[in-house]
Amino acid sequence: MKLGIVGLPNVGKSTLFNAITQAGAESANYPFCTIEPNVGTVAVPDERLDKLCEMYSPDKVTPAVIEFVDIAGLVKGASQGEGLGNKFLSNIREVDAIIHVVRAFEDDNIVHVEGNINPIRDIDTINMELILSDIEIVERRLDKSRKAIKGGDKKYQVEIDFFEKLKKNLEDGCTARMFEYSDDEKEMLSEVSLLTLKPVIYAANVAEDDYAKGDNEFVRQIREFADKEKSAVMVISARIEEEIAELDPEEKQMFLDELGATESGLDKLIKASYSLLGLISYLTAGKPEVRAWTIKKGTKAPQAAGKIHTDFERGFIRAEVVAYSDLMENGSMLAAKEKGLVRSEGKEYVVQDGDIILFRFNV
Repeated sequence: MKLGIVGLPNVGKSTLFNAITQAGAESANYPFCTIEPNVGTVAVPDERLDKLCEMYSPDKVTPAVIEFVDIAGLVKGASQGEGLGNKFLSNIREVDAIIHVVRAFEDDNIVHVEGNINPIRDIDTINMELILSDIEIVERRLDKSRKAIKGGDKKYQVEIDFFEKLKKNLEDGCTARMFEYSDDEKEMLSEVSLLTLKPVIYAANVAEDDYAKGDNEFVRQIREFADKEKSAVMVISARIEEEIAELDPEEKQMFLDELGATESGLDKLIKASYSLLGLISYLTAGKPEVRAWTIKKGTKAPQAAGKIHTDFERGFIRAEVVAYSDLMENGSMLAAKEKGLVRSEGKEYVVQDGDIILFRFNV
């Protein structure tokens, strides 16, 4: 999973990126500090792996990972090449979802590119650049369909009708993700790469004093906007994440307790990203390795096996499955088997979050 962190210059993007990836990207109080996108890989926190390690004492443990991409600050006119323009847009095109960092704090010492704090204006600035880029893509698709229909192929009329409607919505300032689509329309959408169709989490970057309560007037404005757009919102403090990143696990928990927070912004961000993209993890466990595998919710057993190796999917016979909670409750795989809790599942089985699976295959 690749998540792109976007936002206007000086909203806390690179500070947040540094904190959650400890990658040391340059962060400074002026626009275009980030030019090439910085990339950092983060292990997904999963206490189930820790418990399985206690049980199996494996030679190796491999968590699921998320790749964060710190994309340089967009500015008004990016879609026409302002700032670093289309370079930024192409970086966004490559990610699975967007973390849109929005400044939700006042600080006279940190300049804002527009001179004052207005989160909805900031969101609109970036969304409009993505919308303008999408309009260009839709227009190119319409040109192609119109040429095809001139050749006598009437099936393209459905495409023309759909993309003209979509273009009108975009021109009205609406993102593509705001609407419901039929299965046929989703298929047409899959053939174009629209930036505003990508799922978004608005990360409201608040001052340290507002972090524990998770709210202020700016945050409320962002939530109201996101509700209309069917997007997610989470409250973070890039400065607090920066402090947490330097602590060991025990100190981190004490620090969070003092703040009155139950988990770090990174943990919240990962959970929100999994939920946003409809992702779950299944587990494999044994002496050689304990590992988490990320799949889409609704994935069937053979396709889940294919995440390990294509041969597993091609030669799939069955999956031996036990729920994580059942294994922990009984203390060992043998005890779970004796109680009939280890099931043999076939090709139609839909893998559940936390399933511990041994795949049987033959090629």
